[in-house]
Amino acid sequence: MSQLRVVFAGTPDFAASSLAAVLESQHQVVAVYTQPDRPAGRGRKLTPSPVKQLALEHGLSVYQPVSLKEADAQATLAALDADVMVVVAYGLLLPQAVLDTPRLGCINVHASLLPRWRGAAPIQRAIEAGDTSSGVTIMQMDAGLDTGAMLYEVRTPITSRTTGGELHDRLAIQGANALVNVLDDLDSGHLNAQPQPQEGVTYAAKLSKAEAELDFHQPAEQIARKIRAFNPWPVAWCALGDDRLRLLMASVEPGEQPSSPPGTLLPHGDGHLRIACGTEGREVLCVSRAQLPGGKAMAVRELLNAHQPRLTTGTQLGHAIPAQGASA
Repeated sequence: MSQLRVVFAGTPDFAASSLAAVLESQHQVVAVYTQPDRPAGRGRKLTPSPVKQLALEHGLSVYQPVSLKEADAQATLAALDADVMVVVAYGLLLPQAVLDTPRLGCINVHASLLPRWRGAAPIQRAIEAGDTSSGVTIMQMDAGLDTGAMLYEVRTPITSRTTGGELHDRLAIQGANALVNVLDDLDSGHLNAQPQPQEGVTYAAKLSKAEAELDFHQPAEQIARKIRAFNPWPVAWCALGDDRLRLLMASVEPGEQPSSPPGTLLPHGDGHLRIACGTEGREVLCVSRAQLPGGKAMAVRELLNAHQPRLTTGTQLGHAIPAQGASA
């Protein structure tokens, strides 16, 4: 087991977990690449990425090129004489010249069980789609989008209570541990890279705020999964009069009820908002955690105590979105 010279490329919190693990391993991080500082917060002040903040705390050299396509940027990388480049949610495409620069190539920590959920938002899309498991794949990178040969895989369950935030944090830790295991064996010849199957490929489109608005004409199970997947960002919401009610945890009540207009607040359950869903409003969504504008996220039991007049039985939530196939 040899010590490797590692160039680390990553940007968000998920990547910082992997960087922290490599820093605690026997391997040497010779430089860090991350996205340029971005405006953040109400003051829109330029803010370094979580990876950059961690790198600076450890006195590491940090590079923030806008692109790695230029010859100068590629020469800078080559001069670092790295054995391997570790890429975790970096946010830049790596040209073939970059992939070929380190002696052992580039490896990627990807938060899905490839080839399912290639792309930008694998954690949330797995929950939204109703997958019962997720995980982390360490792969040898090639020029495609998350298409490289698989070196290592870790699996973890998705339950009916798993949120996007919870799965993110779990996979960040599991991915960091898996990464160190791969680095320990990368130069030994013991790892057996497996090509990804041709079947089962799906793509995880980037999340957008626009898709966070709920349509209660959809099946209750589909809405519940979306609510859990979009917690803590972009957070699913529905209209409550002129305000937005943000929904953070939900499940489905078994069985059917008499038809009600989709989005109607039904008599409250035991600490739940019960909302009619589906094309005929016969399905029931049970929301157990929510947030009103200007308030904190809280259990619905507390929310009902504080805002009962706004959440009475018969209140219509959401805009009047016509059922699919209905005439305009």
